Amino acid sequence: MEQYGKILLIAMPAFLLLVLFEKWYGWRKGKDTVRNMDMISSLSSGVTNVTKDVVGLYLVILSYPFLLKYLAVTSISNTVLVYIIAFFALDFAGYWVHRLQHVTNFFWNGHIVHHSSEEYNLACALRQSISAIVKIYAIFLLPAALLGVPYPVIAVVAPLHLFAQFWYHTQHIGRMGFLEKIIVTPSHHRVHHAINKEYLDKNYGQIFIFWDKWFGTFQEEMPAVPPVYGITRPVRTWNPIRINFQHVWLLIKDAWRTNDWKEKFTLWFRHTGYRPADVAAKYPVYKIDDVYHFEKYDTQTSPTLNVWSWIQLLLILLFVSYLFGNIALINSLDTNYIFWYGGFIFLSVYALTDLMDRNASAIIWECIRCSFGLTILFEQNDWFGAGTYLPAAKFILGAYFIASVLVTGWFVVKHKKEDQQLNRLAI
Repeated sequence: MEQYGKILLIAMPAFLLLVLFEKWYGWRKGKDTVRNMDMISSLSSGVTNVTKDVVGLYLVILSYPFLLKYLAVTSISNTVLVYIIAFFALDFAGYWVHRLQHVTNFFWNGHIVHHSSEEYNLACALRQSISAIVKIYAIFLLPAALLGVPYPVIAVVAPLHLFAQFWYHTQHIGRMGFLEKIIVTPSHHRVHHAINKEYLDKNYGQIFIFWDKWFGTFQEEMPAVPPVYGITRPVRTWNPIRINFQHVWLLIKDAWRTNDWKEKFTLWFRHTGYRPADVAAKYPVYKIDDVYHFEKYDTQTSPTLNVWSWIQLLLILLFVSYLFGNIALINSLDTNYIFWYGGFIFLSVYALTDLMDRNASAIIWECIRCSFGLTILFEQNDWFGAGTYLPAAKFILGAYFIASVLVTGWFVVKHKKEDQQLNRLAI
């Protein structure tokens, strides 16, 4: 946990700078693929995912060390060749987990957030799940366990394998010649993120594209069929926490509402998007029929809201950076504090993105968030040991929490007046 936090301290600013560079590059070239609110939503989603992982909010069904202990038929040492084998093993496992997520109703919920953006850019690569709390990945690492690949090797290679999937989430890189036959390129992955019928459920590979070619799921990007991005049941929100649970909530409601008892238990494991016929007829859900003619989700914004959203996001990133850099200190104060901190981060993301959605409930979430923050300051007379570095930290943060509630309240009132005016004009 602590080591992963240190890795993220380096990775997070690097990813942020690359996302901002792509925004600038697109603007400079006259092909801006990054909308401001969509970008903040994507970055917020990344924050929730890494916070969940560092805090440890997941359940492992079968761990790799368990498989290694009982199934290894040989034992190999940590050599360069072993790291290469581990990389291939992780990619093979990644292909099958990815494919399972796309074709099964229940497992799609753990991947939907990654496809929820209606844009395709580096920022959307950071849309990663918090709802996939059950880790099934190790099951597909059976070949590595049989070979006796040491767990420390897997632990080192796994983050590298994950980070190596970032770069190809862009529209600014075309086809890449002979590399198209070996690795996953931006062209391949644009196909994967597209909702065109020609492209749906194709190109599951994460680093190597030959898995798709071997197992029959490969589709080349076609010049005559420009990719359209998103999901066929659009999420219609900037809030990554709501996105993470939309699909499973629909499954829960469908299971409750259907009159067919068999369907109540089997719909979870049917193909993605499946709904019992009686429920689908009585409770229809909007689905994009014509991918070339639909309205992307957007909300009325303003320069002040854009600036405030960025201020809040950057402060959330500072809070997260402090968490990652001081895990040992926070745990030494109280082992439960790490969960307090994680809860605060989640509340921060929810409150910010609820405001971006122009929901009046944003002020309620902001009050809860800031009350929680002030309670922590009162309880600890500090902010998780931050006073060690900055004695005035508790006073600065106290003032910030009060100001944040006031500013959010001002935006909520402003948005309500704007909406009322629009309604009068519509009449």
